[in-house]
Amino acid sequence: RSWSVRLAVASASCSRSGALVAVARTAQCVAMAYRGPAYGLSAQIASKIASKRDPELESQILDWIEEVLECRLPQAPYEEVLRDGVVLCKLMNALNPGCIPKINTTGGQFKKMENIVMFQNAAKEWGVPDLDVFQTVDLWERRNIPQVSQCILALGRACYLHPEYEGPCLGPKPAEENKRHFTEEQLRAGEGIINLQYGTNKGANASGINFGNTRHM
Repeated sequence: RSWSVRLAVASASCSRSGALVAVARTAQCVAMAYRGPAYGLSAQIASKIASKRDPELESQILDWIEEVLECRLPQAPYEEVLRDGVVLCKLMNALNPGCIPKINTTGGQFKKMENIVMFQNAAKEWGVPDLDVFQTVDLWERRNIPQVSQCILALGRACYLHPEYEGPCLGPKPAEENKRHFTEEQLRAGEGIINLQYGTNKGANASGINFGNTRHM
């Protein structure tokens, strides 16, 4: 009986813990969604970030996504098209089939934010550098839309690095590594070059120049 009681207590405790975690996550999502307007320094920072938005790049990104997905996107503002993460997850599955097994097309805020996180992880696996990956709040709270664009641009450029991918890419092709190998003989020949062959500037100096001095008559 004592073991049964202990198991029952432990089970109840776990249930309460799980419920608390769920409540905390929901509260966090609600707080993030209903964040008030920024004032003072926060407003200045937000305005500065917003000024960096590039409408032309955003249009190119949406056109590229439509070309990859072979479908039209909703007629809505740029950030609203991407905000729930569904389009981003579909984009990743088009680039790398099966990388996101389940996309949350329904559900609350937490499910939508989960889509964004899944996209971020898949983008890193595709080759997007960590520094180019935006934070979840950058898109969900619209804090840094230019960083979202930078991430998608990096994603499009990473397509060049996947020969198995035959679809359209976005942006310029990344510079390829060009390693050069020298033999021991070539290295030794370089060490034997006389320094004077590189030239010298010892003959040029400021001797005799009295610019700025008082002229004595």
